[in-house]
Amino acid sequence: MRFIQFERGGVRQVGVEVRDGGDIVDLRAGDSAIPADMRSFIEGGQKNLLAAKSVIDRGGSIIPRDTVKVVAPIYNPDKVLCVGMNYKDHCEEQNAPVPVEPVIFNKFPSSIIGPTEDLVYPEETKKLDWEVELTIVIGKEAKRVQEKDAMNYVFGYTVAHDVSARDWQLEPGKNGGQWLIGKAMDGFCPLGPAIVMKEDINDPHNLGLRCKVNGVTKQDSNTNQLVHKTAAMVTFISRFMTLKPGDLVLTGTPPGVGVFRKPPEYLKKGDVVECEIDGIGKVVNKIV
Repeated sequence: MRFIQFERGGVRQVGVEVRDGGDIVDLRAGDSAIPADMRSFIEGGQKNLLAAKSVIDRGGSIIPRDTVKVVAPIYNPDKVLCVGMNYKDHCEEQNAPVPVEPVIFNKFPSSIIGPTEDLVYPEETKKLDWEVELTIVIGKEAKRVQEKDAMNYVFGYTVAHDVSARDWQLEPGKNGGQWLIGKAMDGFCPLGPAIVMKEDINDPHNLGLRCKVNGVTKQDSNTNQLVHKTAAMVTFISRFMTLKPGDLVLTGTPPGVGVFRKPPEYLKKGDVVECEIDGIGKVVNKIV
């Protein structure tokens, strides 16, 4: 199933896409006991999944996509975590060693915007950059899980654009060398359009992913280049902090980002960025 959140008449609801970009099953129209927000839906576990399947199987409750606004599939996760330097080919473009352990940093829920929402260019940066990322959505509470069991704690996957202010992330003297400000400004996590359940993705570690700026392909790789894959990341992170239902883990980006181009390239107002992953969908955001 492809879970989304949508707004109609100013009210946000949880739905299921009939197909990528297709019409939407309004779950609460079919069963008012189903939660109206994605985090609560995921927290409800198997009960909510069975209720959603029942609504779909009964038919009806389908609304045309063009009558609603599709928004980010989740806005209120407990944590938005990110993994840096996690593509072999991205490490190669920087002449950097492949990390032995995952490099973890974070964004905040306030960074999340919808899959077609405008991205406001912060006046504090002059070096705004793009990164397409496969994103893990946690399905149930995970603490010190073993790698052989880790996939049991994954609900599904979505697409994120890990927007980066490279001056605040990488330039000497900026914020003491910490990445946080450069990665966690408002709007720096366009997300969506859907959360695809892990059971509906044949192999999350063999998906094409790409980023285009104004229609020009900047990144084009495959998740088979991931250094630390889903189970390993869930196991590593859960050693240090408890993962909660709805938590997001952005898994890293492939080569082709602006800062490492020769000469470097950065986003400007008016640019349109498309981040797409096969089998999941794409987020398309205009820089304003």
